[in-house]
Amino acid sequence: MKKSIKSKPPRQRLFVNARIIDPSQNMDQHGDVLVTRGRIEKIGKDLPRDNLHKSCKIIECRGLILAPGLVDSRVFIGEPGGEHRETIKTAGKAAASGGVTSLVMMPDTDPVIDDVALVEFVRQTALEKSKIRILPAAALSRGLRGEEMTEFGLLKDAGAVCFTDGRKTVENPQMMRRALTYSRDFDGLIMAATRDSSLGGGVMNAGFNATRMGLPGIPREAEIIPLERDMRLVGMTRGKYHASCLSTSDSVDVIKRAKDNKLNVSAGVAVANLALNETDIGSYRTFFKVSPPLRHEDDRQAMIEGIRTGAIDIICSNHDPQDVDTKRLPFAEAADGAIGLESLFAAALRLHHTDGIPLMRLLECLSTAPARRLSLPCGTLTQGAPADMILFDPDMPWIMEEDRLRSRSKNTAFEGARFQGRILKTIVAGRTVFSRDV
Repeated sequence: MKKSIKSKPPRQRLFVNARIIDPSQNMDQHGDVLVTRGRIEKIGKDLPRDNLHKSCKIIECRGLILAPGLVDSRVFIGEPGGEHRETIKTAGKAAASGGVTSLVMMPDTDPVIDDVALVEFVRQTALEKSKIRILPAAALSRGLRGEEMTEFGLLKDAGAVCFTDGRKTVENPQMMRRALTYSRDFDGLIMAATRDSSLGGGVMNAGFNATRMGLPGIPREAEIIPLERDMRLVGMTRGKYHASCLSTSDSVDVIKRAKDNKLNVSAGVAVANLALNETDIGSYRTFFKVSPPLRHEDDRQAMIEGIRTGAIDIICSNHDPQDVDTKRLPFAEAADGAIGLESLFAAALRLHHTDGIPLMRLLECLSTAPARRLSLPCGTLTQGAPADMILFDPDMPWIMEEDRLRSRSKNTAFEGARFQGRILKTIVAGRTVFSRDV
């Protein structure tokens, strides 16, 4: 029988001479981390070794950084119904290689994850086939149709970590109002996409480039209007709300005002919208056709500034595998989506190397903040916490090559990209689930 993440962890592991960064404790120090039975036991300088168990393995980390494992808040997986694009097993492998120790799986499957049996299916399949933690998000509405709410209480009891209609925006304001009100009773998080379907029916960012290329554009207002509406509804209901993927400068301003008004809101951004802009589409390159679309450079810079100031809380991969048949089409007909689990960390590190975002802040957006928002017991190296960690070299240069991708689909927007910084080990519950030979 294959081991699951709940099988017995190694008795002890001691990571020595690491630079330890933990945003949850505002910790940035050199020292050792002792892991016992899958949990953090002690952090300090020159931890004594005379009381270690005889089977304890000592891992030398000189010149490397040890930090909490990444928590990816928005991942689309084909299984069930679309296993040709991605399975829970292949997504787990891709995530582990990218330093992701926990991910939230969107409910956009076939059938939709809108009842208890399907939540349990995802959890059980993940335990059996994935070395990382895969956590199901439940559909906010039945069938993602935006008409009838699902059973929030039962779904949360079954293991759903949030409620969302995935790629779809809840168009009916009364439906969103009810969802925000009802979810309060369960301390449930509503995770919302913000793209008005009537305004946002184009295929790339509206503007000069779309006009030049002869493609219908998606105006910025298609994102801003539903976001502003939702902020009003949060103010009315006092619900708990997360905007899953924002992309415009005005959206940053909307979220900042909501936070200034003490609303219980947070916001995420896909790493592609931080690392790329609309000009990267080039000559109709469909691997750059994503949702939300790649925007103007001014918007990209505004999103980076939102990360810097704290207006934007979370960086996610927005991993959305698509097969060859849906991508090798004319740009206007190709499916939205790009894989991102394996490039999430390296692409995000560009914000540190190029834009001056401190590593502490970057790791907070990738790990501690999503864990906190989703009420997960990870994203931290505090004593007693699960030993979900990454060991990485922040300066190691490498090139992303398609034939080395572990995801079942290969539709990456970073094919051939030159990166600086690489995951060397991924540890879940004290067990190494990925190791790269240096």
